[in-house]
Amino acid sequence: MSDKLIFNCTYGKEEPERATLPFVAANIAAATGQDAIVLCTIEAVWLGTQGGTDGIAQPGLPVLADLYAEFVDNGGQVWLCGACAKPRGITEEHLVKGSTIVGAAKVVEEVVAGAMTVAFA
Repeated sequence: MSDKLIFNCTYGKEEPERATLPFVAANIAAATGQDAIVLCTIEAVWLGTQGGTDGIAQPGLPVLADLYAEFVDNGGQVWLCGACAKPRGITEEHLVKGSTIVGAAKVVEEVVAGAMTVAFA
């Protein structure tokens, strides 16, 4: 069984609360030594790009740019859905520290290996 935790994030700038909450939970996991991944799909793929978290702040929650950096510093990984990144023109050269473009096969591999998933709807 895997000890990975995958937190799915589907929202970006248009929904600051929904964009931030998966990073809050994932950062708690990473800070306590868990293998934490935020899987960004749909509009959330922009969060792993240069300037992608700029200006995203929900009252009562950490500023997303700061939280993103803290999460990565705590050992967290940000996976961007390749099928979502491609039609948006997002390539490796657009990524910030800690983010990687992955295919669905990688996600399925981790889930089959026992990774637990958390979704914020």
